[in-house]
Order: sequence, then C-alpha cells, then structure tokens
Amino acid sequence: MVSVVVPLLNEESSLEELYREIAAALEPRGEPFEVVFVDDGSTDGSLAALGRIHDAMSNVVIVQLRRNFGKAAALQAGFLEARGEVIVTIDADLQDDPAEIPQLLAKLDEGFDLVSGWKTRRNDPFLRKLFSRVFNWTTGLISGVRLHDVNCGLKAYRAEVLQDMRLYGELHRFIPVLAAYQGYRIAEIPVNHRPRQHGRSRYGPERYLRGFFDLLSVTFMGRYRYRPLHLFGGIGLLMGAVGFIVLLYLTVLWFWGEGIGTRPLLTLGVLLMVVGIQFVSLGLISELITSQHEERIGERERTERMVEDVVR
Repeated sequence: MVSVVVPLLNEESSLEELYREIAAALEPRGEPFEVVFVDDGSTDGSLAALGRIHDAMSNVVIVQLRRNFGKAAALQAGFLEARGEVIVTIDADLQDDPAEIPQLLAKLDEGFDLVSGWKTRRNDPFLRKLFSRVFNWTTGLISGVRLHDVNCGLKAYRAEVLQDMRLYGELHRFIPVLAAYQGYRIAEIPVNHRPRQHGRSRYGPERYLRGFFDLLSVTFMGRYRYRPLHLFGGIGLLMGAVGFIVLLYLTVLWFWGEGIGTRPLLTLGVLLMVVGIQFVSLGLISELITSQHEERIGERERTERMVEDVVR
C-alpha cells in the first residue's frame, strides 16, 4: 500500500485537482493507496474542500492540526497516520507533478530506501532559485550528503525510514540527511516542476537562515552524537596547540631578554590555551552523558538499530 502525505496551508483552490492527479498517477498500478491530507491550521476553505473529497472517496484521510505548527510538524502528523509500506510526500500547491510518483516508486523498487525529486527546471522567481542553489550546496558541503535538491517536497520513502524520525523546526528539509546518517540508501531522480497557479509562496530568505542553523544541529547530531569528544576535543586540541606555540615563542623571547608582559600575543596565547582546555573538558563531559544514555538503552536495542538483515 502507498500512502501519499500532503501537508497544506490555505490551498483550497488546488486540493480537488491535486487528488484527481494523484489518483490518475496511482490507479493504473492496480495497488491500494491512500491520500493523507494534513491541514496545518488553514484559515480559508481548505478544510471544507477536504471534507468534500473525503465524502466522495474512501481512501482519503484528513488530519486537522489545532493551529499552524509548520511543515515539519504537519509531515510528522501525516507520517503517524499513514498506513502504507511506502510513503510519498508532495506539496499541495500543484507545482510538484503527481505524474512523477510512479517514477519515484520504480526507483525505490531498485533497492533504495528514500528517493528524492530533483527539480532540474524550477519555475520559481530568480531570487528563490539562487537561495535554493546556495542552500543545497552548503548542505552538501557541511553534511556530506550531496543532493541537487535536498528540499524538494516530492519524495518517496520506505515506511521504516520514518518510524523513528522526529521532525520539528525546519528539519523536514533534512530528512535525506537524517536518513543517510542512519545508513539508509538514498537516490535522486529529475522530476517535473510546474509554475504556481494558486496561492502564494511562503518561503523567504529568513527560512533559509533558520534552515542553516537546523543544518548545523542535524550534522552535529548525525556525525558526533555518539562521539562528541571527537568534535570538541579536536577543536580544543587545535586551539591549545596554537596557544602553546604562541607561548613557547614568547618564552624564547623572554630568555633572550625581551619584555613580553605588554605583548597582545601573551593574552592571545593564554586565552587559546584556556579555551582549548575548556573545549576538551566539554567533550569529556559530553562523552559521559552519551555513555550513560547508551547504558540505559541497552546493548541489544542499540545493536538492533544498526542491523539491517540476518540470514540464518
């Protein structure tokens, strides 16, 4: 069964057409599917439009949030209600083409766990395309997961990828990064992107700024969650080494009879040494906290998270 999760906010004019296009894409497969609409606090007639679709179709699920919590929370709510072994996400503004869904599912059948769309020809304003390109490049550089369009709303997942994933803030942008850090196989295929016909875009430069901070959080938790000393200790040792070299240089000058008490380098060297020691100490404390958490989880449960398959 395929579950299509559609987060939406004030998309009344596009919902019925969107359902028709999703059904047209999936019905030829001859397999059951459901469409989970998540109303993220719409203030227009979106909920009424969803009610009409629900009354006419038996495979429609409506999830109504109490207020606007954001796209990440809406997706999380949709994932919890989805019953399919495969989950597809698509935006409700009709810019993502539902006709591309079978291609995503076919790629998933090749052995991948997550397939992301790549809007090769974006029908968006120039400034948004520029911000998106910079954001994707930065995400690949920092996270090590290189996709052309990490934030494309059209994606297909195996349900197991999303079972233990917790989304909040702007983390929906980084689901491929989170999945890659958990060892899942990721692919990307080009998809059609259509001009906006209804509503207006809610994305601005400030969202990319918030997304950058979330990227730092995701990268830290993904790469250093179980070895924080490698990060903090590495920074601390580097700063301490530079501070030691500076102080060693000043010591040599002092033996040669030169005054060093008024040199700014003395303050810099001491500061680097102290801050370096603090970073190493922070890394050690983080390791203690991590080890206590892992002990509570238990060895068997921790190992089960890593094992993909066992052949007896």
